[in-house]
Amino acid sequence: MEAAPAPLVVVVMGVSSSGKSTLGSALAARLGVPFLEGDALHSPENVHKMAAGRPLTDEDREPWLAALADRIRQWADADRGGVVTCSALKRAYRDRLRRTGARIWFLELDLDPEVAARRIAARTGHFMPPGLLDSQYATLEPLAADEPGTRVSAAGSAARTLAAATEALARGPARTDPDARLRSPSRDPRSSVGEDGPGPAAAPGRDSG
Repeated sequence: MEAAPAPLVVVVMGVSSSGKSTLGSALAARLGVPFLEGDALHSPENVHKMAAGRPLTDEDREPWLAALADRIRQWADADRGGVVTCSALKRAYRDRLRRTGARIWFLELDLDPEVAARRIAARTGHFMPPGLLDSQYATLEPLAADEPGTRVSAAGSAARTLAAATEALARGPARTDPDARLRSPSRDPRSSVGEDGPGPAAAPGRDSG
């Protein structure tokens, strides 16, 4: 008898203002798994640096990536799945998370730079200034064909993005998992995003990491 797949850890990735926090928290509620906001693991020094308009270096990100990897590893060791938001702009960062031993699946939120610029300019109460958006696009290495995951558009409403993410999961890693808890976007009472809910621009300002 074939063993059941390990619990899935979905990493919602993309540039700032793509709606990672809104999508990630709603998807975690949809699946009934823990949610981890990656930005919460940034050091005060990293937050201060980004708030001052200075991009983080790989050296700056190292402790943050280590903390993310440690949390994901804890889930894997406990045989638990979850949803994590993390910009994961570089392949090297994503490989670092995959080396945790968890069953990782990346969900890349694709957003046109002009739309992202409008969203981040309208956002308040966030440490990531609009001036760093260009550096994020310059750093971004989209998912490669050999990486586990898929890309979905984040240009529409949060509800549409959630529906697309749910459908992608159903087509991909959850397809062979009989215990996958996927529900219709319009019928899951735990989802915090309505069909006509706000788009990712209305999410709490946290998408940077």
